[in-house]
Amino acid sequence: MRNMNLRKLPFLALVLGVLLHFEVVADGMRDTVVAAMEASFEAKKQATMDRLDQDETQTLCTQHAAGILPSAVAERIMTLNRATIRPPPDGQYLGDWKGGELIAQTGTGFQSSDDPTKPAGGNCYACHELSGSEIAFGTIGPSLRYYGKVRGTSPTTLAAAWAKLYNSNAHMPCSNMPRFGHRGILTDQQLKDLMALLFDPASPVNQ
Repeated sequence: MRNMNLRKLPFLALVLGVLLHFEVVADGMRDTVVAAMEASFEAKKQATMDRLDQDETQTLCTQHAAGILPSAVAERIMTLNRATIRPPPDGQYLGDWKGGELIAQTGTGFQSSDDPTKPAGGNCYACHELSGSEIAFGTIGPSLRYYGKVRGTSPTTLAAAWAKLYNSNAHMPCSNMPRFGHRGILTDQQLKDLMALLFDPASPVNQ
């Protein structure tokens, strides 16, 4: 599911959660629902049929979408996803905050109508407040205003923030936030630029 349209992630998660989580849905009915989704999804350009495939994390989250996530399942999900996190090869966590702001503002990428040669965006403002000058932001996620100013830039803090960007399910099972690094949505350089947006004192996030 690497080539996932960021804007459709919440919708597909909702569809799967609603249709597949009920105990009354027998395996046969579950198969029928999946078959119906496969029949209605048309592969087009980079939007191929593997968009409907779920890895173990997604499968577990779908199975428990209706209620409280059992602690053993939550731990399994976090363990799976922690193992995927890769720190930046050069050991440098911070890039260019201006590039990070552009990524945060950009919501395109991986849909059939997008140019596959162009980098995808993070669409961060859809869920978070960041720069004080941007008044159009979502509230699904927490505000990130003054993120670096409040937390500082210790090695531990930087590594923790990188892990959240790289794979959100490593610390919050079944998070709605895309697993940007693990799923190849953003490159290491893009992740560094987002880190700079969060931590650079000159970034509008920290002004």
